Amino acid sequence: QVQLQESGPGLVKPSQTLSLTCTVSGGSYTTNDVYWTWIRQPPGKDLEWMGAITYYGLAYYNSSLKSRLSISSDTSKNQFTLQLNSVTPEDTAVYYCARGDHTTVAAGTFGHSVKRDDYTYWGQGTQVTVSS
Repeated sequence: QVQLQESGPGLVKPSQTLSLTCTVSGGSYTTNDVYWTWIRQPPGKDLEWMGAITYYGLAYYNSSLKSRLSISSDTSKNQFTLQLNSVTPEDTAVYYCARGDHTTVAAGTFGHSVKRDDYTYWGQGTQVTVSS
């Protein structure tokens, strides 16, 4: 059973950089057609696809976040990491990591809504608040 676990700070100040790590266990991290994905849900809003990465580092981003977002992969640790620069209170959300495939990446890059069932595994989510 694949498990994903998010880790990182729960509180970030405006204009700072948010860094979150997702650790994958219980299964193979280096699998073809697997896209390790970051998704967030602001309070009262729908799930938002942020971006995804293959184990070998090919990344895809939500166009609305691309200028501030970077996702990286570390196969030695079975981890992938999100960095979001210049955060504002609008970045307050529950952040999830999930395992998707080429169809979820296509849906995400085209701005389609996120469907939980399209992802085979999810982390439990971590609350991030942006506030001074």
